[in-house]
Amino acid sequence: MTTWIRKRTRTRTWAVARVLKDRNAGLYLGGVVVSGFGSSAMWLVSGIWVKDLTGSDGLAALCVFALWAPTLIGPALGTLADRTRRRPLLVWTNLGLAALLLSLFAVDSPGTLWILFAVLLVYGAAGVVHDAAESALVATAVDPQLLGDFNGLRMTANEGMKLLAPLAGAGLYAAYGGARVALLDALTFALAAGLYTLLRVPEPKRLTAPAPADWRAQTAEGARYLWGHVALRPLVLAGGTTMLFSGLNGALIYAVAEGLGHSPAYVGVLYVAQGVGSVAVGLVAGPLLRRLGERRFAGYGIALTAVAVAARALPYDAVVIASAAAVGVGLPCVLIAALTAVQRETPDALLGRTTATANTLLFAPTAVGLALGAGLVELVDHRVLLAVLGLVRLVTVVPLLRSQPSRASASVTSDTSSSDANPA
Repeated sequence: MTTWIRKRTRTRTWAVARVLKDRNAGLYLGGVVVSGFGSSAMWLVSGIWVKDLTGSDGLAALCVFALWAPTLIGPALGTLADRTRRRPLLVWTNLGLAALLLSLFAVDSPGTLWILFAVLLVYGAAGVVHDAAESALVATAVDPQLLGDFNGLRMTANEGMKLLAPLAGAGLYAAYGGARVALLDALTFALAAGLYTLLRVPEPKRLTAPAPADWRAQTAEGARYLWGHVALRPLVLAGGTTMLFSGLNGALIYAVAEGLGHSPAYVGVLYVAQGVGSVAVGLVAGPLLRRLGERRFAGYGIALTAVAVAARALPYDAVVIASAAAVGVGLPCVLIAALTAVQRETPDALLGRTTATANTLLFAPTAVGLALGAGLVELVDHRVLLAVLGLVRLVTVVPLLRSQPSRASASVTSDTSSSDANPA
């Protein structure tokens, strides 16, 4: 047993070292860390800023909605990543956001909050384009055998920043105000743009922008390819279902804290525990993906999350904190598996649209789940809801743990796709 553990540890360390030694992968991860720090700080502070200026919880909540709303038109925004060269798109998107954030120095009263909301909407839309372009470029810049390791490390970097940046952002806001946090975020975007300029990725010249009618048709190509691919469809559907339940679960978290006899601030402890779990699973995602395959890796992650959510109904602090860490481990598995599969199975010319469509299907259900959960928690005891959520999640694992389609059968679907015949 000890020998097996040592062997697995060496394999994991070797894979992580290979990713970090890859020049492009290292630059990408550097950009993720830098811009992720500023973004995490800004996302938290925007709500606090609005709350301080207006005293309204509803308006503060709209900050999160403004950031997530562009995800609903993700497939259309992702088309841009297939129509232009992706490295320059990443550079200019980051520089544009850096310049845009400086306009928040004008926000100093309730009457100027429209500027903040406008910036957040553009911020969210640029994030959709950025993620699509980054995912597509990574698929060509990083060794395909290391995509799972890279996506796992990317998850670790993102979650690590979410543990550190909100505290730094809140402290900076308390001392100097929201405009200084916006300046910090702008500087991180400018630095990320500098890192992306150093990437060495050969890219073919993209076609000129299509007419609006052609744009709509090309946007739909990503959705058709994703739905018609026998390997990708179940992963993305499982991911979307998982994030719907994640939203429902997230809406219950304050009721969980209250049920344990704690103040709402206790929720911060649970978020930290979940973040630690997500950081940990990101470090081992690559080796586990190679050993288990995307479907089983995703399925086992969902099963772990289901058990953890049900356990959260028990009125014990240690159990609830452990369940939060387990959710942090299990929840990212289906997201990492789905993204890695999309990168591997999608033709380059279609990858931006397909990635953006997958992101919409994966993350938009979170908002729906939050809304449903906010209503249900007022009507039904949260312990009953948690038990039901855990059971239903276990049922969704069944399709993923069936026999996986062979690589050959998956390629038949992509070979006969209309996108492959006319990928642009």
